[in-house]
Amino acid sequence: MEKVIVYSGSYCPYCVRAKRLLQQKGVAFEEILLDGKDRELIELRERTGHRTIPQIFIGDHFVGGFTELAELESSGKLDELLGGGSVS
Repeated sequence: MEKVIVYSGSYCPYCVRAKRLLQQKGVAFEEILLDGKDRELIELRERTGHRTIPQIFIGDHFVGGFTELAELESSGKLDELLGGGSVS
């Protein structure tokens, strides 16, 4: 299974929803809280081009935020990506 990293904030409802979706699927993930870490957040935004949190990575693949994660789940592609397959 690919490593999953969730960059999040303590008071972010979309972060909570993303983590809940992963937990319901039984997916282990590393959470990196960005509270008070302005420099890290700026660097992450520059790296991904994504302005909001959560920012979710599965392996080397940048998924996006909660909306993109939920779309992958509803299309059935999330399991493929978690298993190491490529998503087209």
